[in-house]
Amino acid sequence: MSSRLIGVGVGPGDPELVTVKGVNALREADVVVVPVMGDADGKDGGERGRAEATVLHYVPEEKVVRVVFALNERSDRARREAAWDAAGERVAGLLRRHSAVAFATIGDPNVYSTFTYLAHTVQESLPGTRIDTVPGITAMQDLAARSGAVLTEGTEPLTLVPVTAGSALLKDALGGPGTVVAYKFGRQAHEVAEALRETGRIDDAVWGASLGLPEETVRPATDLEQGPLPYLSTLISPAPRDGTRGGKL
Repeated sequence: MSSRLIGVGVGPGDPELVTVKGVNALREADVVVVPVMGDADGKDGGERGRAEATVLHYVPEEKVVRVVFALNERSDRARREAAWDAAGERVAGLLRRHSAVAFATIGDPNVYSTFTYLAHTVQESLPGTRIDTVPGITAMQDLAARSGAVLTEGTEPLTLVPVTAGSALLKDALGGPGTVVAYKFGRQAHEVAEALRETGRIDDAVWGASLGLPEETVRPATDLEQGPLPYLSTLISPAPRDGTRGGKL
């Protein structure tokens, strides 16, 4: 029987937001892999990541395997890909010895997740491996709940933009009729605030970081001028609405 690699979404950081199915997958797996950030030499930097901290609420530490999955730099694509390949080979080695390996990822494994890269490498190394995913609560859902921002109503579209792709893409989305969610915008907070102002959407927008953690921040977008924010900051700009019930039906 082939081994299984299960990508488990563990949510934005609040351990209470891991689904029952996710908890069961973590507990039933032989090994739970958690991604960690590497130092300049590609070695484990020692810092406990958000996924690992969440997982340890549900499984014992001896069951968790830390795998360096990214170097602490973003400019050298070749080095990043080498780190992904090394992580994939490490997990492939675990799959040769175990029937089920879970990989814990913050948010959802099919939404901007490192699990995509891992699964690709594992399938190349072990073609018979079964790949499954367990969905997780996303940061936009958590921020909407914590801030009271309604993501969509009626026929409104919803656009998710990674600001690492550039603020121009965000501005184009803000010019449309629907709700816009921005991920990974912390280092470009000033540009995001500028795009919101230029499109007349800053007053209703909200941003958050470290959701569900002691250092959680949930603030109106008018506070974005304070400077660089955590990399994994999330922004919601609700669709323009006239305040009537069912106005978009």
